[in-house]
Amino acid sequence: MALTSSERRLFGTDGIRGVANQYPMTAEMALALGRSVAEHYRQRDKRCRVVIGKDTRLSGYMFESALEAGIVSAGADVMLVGPLPTPAIAFITASMRADAGIVISASHNPFQDNGIKLFGPDGFKLADDIEVEIEERIVKPEPLTPGPEPRIGKAVRLDDAEGRYVQFIKDTFPKERTLDGIRVVVDCANGAAYRAAPQVFEELGAEVTALFVEPNGRNINDGCGALYPDKVGVEVRRTRAAIGIALDGDGDRVILTDERGEVVDGDQVMAILGTRFMAQGKLPGGTVVATVMSNLGLEHALAAHQAKLLRTAVGDRYVVEAMREGGFTFGGEQSGHIVFLQEATTGDGLLAALQVLAVMVREGRSLSDLAKLMTRYPQVLLNFPVERKVPIDQLPSVEAAIAKVEKALGSDGRVLVRYSGTEAMARVMIEGANEVSIRGYAEEIAECMRKALAAH
Repeated sequence: MALTSSERRLFGTDGIRGVANQYPMTAEMALALGRSVAEHYRQRDKRCRVVIGKDTRLSGYMFESALEAGIVSAGADVMLVGPLPTPAIAFITASMRADAGIVISASHNPFQDNGIKLFGPDGFKLADDIEVEIEERIVKPEPLTPGPEPRIGKAVRLDDAEGRYVQFIKDTFPKERTLDGIRVVVDCANGAAYRAAPQVFEELGAEVTALFVEPNGRNINDGCGALYPDKVGVEVRRTRAAIGIALDGDGDRVILTDERGEVVDGDQVMAILGTRFMAQGKLPGGTVVATVMSNLGLEHALAAHQAKLLRTAVGDRYVVEAMREGGFTFGGEQSGHIVFLQEATTGDGLLAALQVLAVMVREGRSLSDLAKLMTRYPQVLLNFPVERKVPIDQLPSVEAAIAKVEKALGSDGRVLVRYSGTEAMARVMIEGANEVSIRGYAEEIAECMRKALAAH
């Protein structure tokens, strides 16, 4: 019997992830996964080719070797690209006409963790049904059939992969512009972009100060990168730079700081770029796609320029799915995943930073000035443990409490109550003009929910 999406054990919302050397992130699992991927994409009249890339975690060597062994044992070929940002591996997969791409990374997590993400031949993350098929092959592997000659693939190293990606990213910057005379600080999180990121900005003419570009296998995301933008902000102030760029460990998200060292998050980036795309007639449907966590200020900033915000569940995967289904081309997350579907198939921190720099250069304005476009509403988030996740629509007292708060906030606020997808937690998020008031509202709803769950 085939597995259903709800029965999956390996794949989560963004591939497979866990502590390295603990199930499911074991060498044995990676070997089986590699073989399963090769068997899924292998065709009788054509050799299957799979790209494998990684970030800078120590365990990346182990998973790279195991995946490679699994793939070649199933008669498919491997192209190894080494440490490269996740969006670069998606790009290489599509440009090399490979059958699949594999990224070994746990994104912004500490070095002890690792993960495996899969891309299809088009460079997009795999659909749920394909992940189910691949997982089913792991759970119930097919026996290897003997033949007159062993069916074994080969592995090659693609030495110019990083150069191809750097050129691709540079080509997204306006041809008639340069970054001459602009000071840039880039924090590479001791991660996958530690070589590519400084190179991109230097080759476009910027004066670059590169931070955290000495990975040792253990220091990825260690007090640096997109989760710690204060580090790049301090250096921006010290060097009097125009912008700070903080990437995460696999380079698919970015948090910026302006020339004063103040954080400019993903919502503000979407406001700056979305309104420009709208004015240029480059925003299909007049719509930006973001998640339910994006600030109400983004929605209002877009509305002031006759653009709309379409919200999805949390996760860049859901943003991309909604964009593809609706024919939209721009979206992202508050956390810094910014997606430009006309150029890339997944979030790309370098691409997003360059697009913001292009606006700064073209309009001759500072990032702090551009960021004034969006007024960030105070946001309160309360998390509390729950024993059971009873659907909200089965808790009438909670629904009534939410409705009461929504009426009080009107168009100047927003209420979001949901359960965590990975933990036994409930989350109450409220936005509004007055932080004291919304904190009180959040506590009221949380207390009402605790009582309702206890009585259910």
